Amino acid sequence: MNKLDLIKADIASSRTALGIEFGSTRIKAVLIDSNHSSIASGSYEWENRLEEGIWTYSLDDIWKGLQTSYQEMANEVKEKYGVILQKVGAIGFSAMMHGYMAFNKDGELLVPFRTWRNSITEQAEKELTALFNYNIPQRWSIAHLYQAIINGEEHVENIDFFTTLAGYIHWKLTGKKVLGAGDASGMFPIDVETKDYDTRMIQAFDDLIMEKNYPWKLKEILPQTMQAGDEAGQLSEDGAKLLDVSGSLQAGIPLCPPEGDAGTGMVATNSVAQRTGNVSAGTSVFAMIVLEKELKKVYPEIDLVTTPSGSLVGMVHANNCSSDINAWMKLFEEFSEALGYQVNKDKLFEVLFNRALEGDKDCGGLLSYGYYSGENITGMREGRPLFVRSPESNFNLANFMRVHLFSALGTLKIGMDILLHEENIGIDKILGHGGLFKTKGVGQKIMAAAMNAPVSVMETAGEGGAWGIALLASFTANKEENESLEEYLDKKVFGDNVGVEVEADEEDVEGFEAFMDRYKQGLAIEQAAIDHLLIQKKVEQLV
Repeated sequence: MNKLDLIKADIASSRTALGIEFGSTRIKAVLIDSNHSSIASGSYEWENRLEEGIWTYSLDDIWKGLQTSYQEMANEVKEKYGVILQKVGAIGFSAMMHGYMAFNKDGELLVPFRTWRNSITEQAEKELTALFNYNIPQRWSIAHLYQAIINGEEHVENIDFFTTLAGYIHWKLTGKKVLGAGDASGMFPIDVETKDYDTRMIQAFDDLIMEKNYPWKLKEILPQTMQAGDEAGQLSEDGAKLLDVSGSLQAGIPLCPPEGDAGTGMVATNSVAQRTGNVSAGTSVFAMIVLEKELKKVYPEIDLVTTPSGSLVGMVHANNCSSDINAWMKLFEEFSEALGYQVNKDKLFEVLFNRALEGDKDCGGLLSYGYYSGENITGMREGRPLFVRSPESNFNLANFMRVHLFSALGTLKIGMDILLHEENIGIDKILGHGGLFKTKGVGQKIMAAAMNAPVSVMETAGEGGAWGIALLASFTANKEENESLEEYLDKKVFGDNVGVEVEADEEDVEGFEAFMDRYKQGLAIEQAAIDHLLIQKKVEQLV
């Protein structure tokens, strides 16, 4: 039987798994076969909007994006294999972690979706971190809930359920208010022994807000936590119609627990075992290191989350990474078009990224901050993309590109240095994935310099989180008794695929350290820009 016939047989026998992930700029659907290879995909481009000071996506965009990405994937199945997709072996949904989606007893969204990108919960962050003696970042769901309580927002007493974006999609398609351990750990701290929300902290929160006399307790409005491999419900009749507007998809398909993009990134890079780590670099950038033990102290720069199986992970998350680079690329593209040249975008990135490797090791004295939004690690409430140089700086194209790549990882490095130098954590391998690594070798080399460690990129890394959640769906459908996620990935998915490794270059490492001295000293410039360069909405309010 040839490959095409094998894929058709997998589709006919439902030996497939479907993963759909809601990224910050793209919703992607990936269908995999019994060999865990992608056989069809679809996508939908979208962007968050800043509305009345809140970064958000509308419900209409969420459902349009889900349906469009699914339909593109299903159309590809029909075109390539001559089959109308009616059933798959299992389905999984993942999305950007954290944020805040609160609903009343009628299932109505009480306030617009508040995404991870919002830096509006500073008071809640500080008070909860002190209360729990556990770092609670601003983007976490519990921080958003408590800030709404602090602000006296009327909707809070009407909350019947709150969840993440992935949890919302899963709920609407199955009726189940559940969440995978990894995504749940970005809503509220998880006890790694029980694999459930920390009961001591749950009680502490309820005691904190007792005088408000809300008609709910925290545990009652949180989604139920589940582990990788658990069956988290089945696609309902209404859910099938919501997902596939053509009406072809059948109900009754099992679903894995919905997960966050951090968890699917770990799965997609086979980084779920202790002493392994991965770095996802796209609109935001975060490093996930699976820890062998608890950290010695609480660090505001380090989140403690879990793998989809509930193992402890140290996470360094920066809100900003590639947005400013993309904006400059668009400017270069416009310049080329003004000269009468149509430049392929992939070629543009390839040429300019490789030029960065020719720059001075420390970027020639240039400095940039790609802050489109606030940045918690460096204490910035808002974003002001900024490029700075002195008259003595070596201002050329190579250094210009190099400084923007360095800057994209600057905040991440501040947090990683804590794990590596203050906690002395052990890392056997780091794997990179995301758009920053698309140009072969460049992002990988820059990342190795930032980490002062070898960085590997797998060929499959480009499949991204949608492939990762498809693997989790496949694990739910096909795991053997007592088989762990680590074993399943090692033996049945990745095998000998360890990726292409790039060692850290000593001169690059020294150059990055010199750049970081400048980066930290220059944060006052970024703060001054926030203080004195008002966004248009604020200007209108002042007039």
